[in-house]
Amino acid sequence: FREYRPRVHIQFLDNGTKVSALNPKTYVFDPQKSVGDPEVDRIRTVNIPAVTAMEWTRSTPLQFATEVLLLLYQESLFTVHTVHELLWGYKDRLLSTIHLLRPEIDPVFGFFNKMNGTDDGEYVFLSGETNYLNFTRIVEWKGKESLSWWTTETCNMINGTDGTSFHPLISKDENIYIFSSDFCRSFYLVYDSSGTVSGIPTYRYVPSAMVFANTTVNPDNAGFCVPPGNCPGTGVLNVSICKQGAPIFLSAPHFYQADKKFIEDIEGMHPNKEYHETFLDINPLTGLVLQAAKRMQINVHVRKLPEFFETGNIRTLLFPVMYINESVLIDEVSASKLKHVLLEASVVTGIPFVIMALGIVFGIVFIVLVCRSRGISEESTEDERSPLIRT
Repeated sequence: FREYRPRVHIQFLDNGTKVSALNPKTYVFDPQKSVGDPEVDRIRTVNIPAVTAMEWTRSTPLQFATEVLLLLYQESLFTVHTVHELLWGYKDRLLSTIHLLRPEIDPVFGFFNKMNGTDDGEYVFLSGETNYLNFTRIVEWKGKESLSWWTTETCNMINGTDGTSFHPLISKDENIYIFSSDFCRSFYLVYDSSGTVSGIPTYRYVPSAMVFANTTVNPDNAGFCVPPGNCPGTGVLNVSICKQGAPIFLSAPHFYQADKKFIEDIEGMHPNKEYHETFLDINPLTGLVLQAAKRMQINVHVRKLPEFFETGNIRTLLFPVMYINESVLIDEVSASKLKHVLLEASVVTGIPFVIMALGIVFGIVFIVLVCRSRGISEESTEDERSPLIRT
């Protein structure tokens, strides 16, 4: 799929110190770069609506009604759907019935349901007018200055930018912060290496291992354990609290940098830094992102629920259902323009140093000439005082 992310409805606020905007995303299928047809290819995977309904109603008065519906609709722990249905949504019979009782529950299920051609809420950014370090830093999202999903003030903070641009003059020593509505949280990236993209110098930043570390390694992450004390382990994040209660856990693809138990539970997991790590290649002078890849894996928490025979004897584990690689690379035309701008900037910024260097050189030459002229002058004076004929 090709992804288009224009920034629209841009408005300047507070005398130009803030900017509000929407960031809609549109996905268009690209058959030339695909190996299959999403309308035809079918996948067997976890029945997320059924698992979610069982988790919702277990040990509640609605438990029996849910079991009856599961039997009536012949739902099981696994289901088969086309790729298109799993991505963009299909009307689920179980959710449709629940929707009659709880209208806030969407009867359509899909990983990107209502996310094609739509935005994730209004952002308010700082323009950087008063401090360039605050350029594009988010101060509000959906009209709020902080989140409410997590259990600590620190974890609920909205930090950094949306990841599309950063302040200029970036240093290797600083951490860069990003807020991701997909992850329902902010996190930070650290310097990894230097390189070039289309001949333009870049710093590569990657997520710190501390971001998804367990609470033994990083006690600050306790605020992301919901309910309190229920921490899944290193490398995974329980986002069910912001996904309508669905037992969704996010991780890097193939559980890269996650606890070994998650990797060993699933056959075929081969975590690899090159293919599974999120990264940003940023030009340090301008703060522009020239190349990036946001890689995440969607997992479903499944376990045996004695109240529902549909769960059988399944072990408790995180079952990967798909992983996403959102990647971007600056095009040749834009790269050429940026190189031209950077060249002009380097020339302009270099002029004072050239003038200074020339001044030093001319100063040294002047001193040498003065010293030489003094020496010649002294020698000439002595010769003038000596007699023309010596005896």
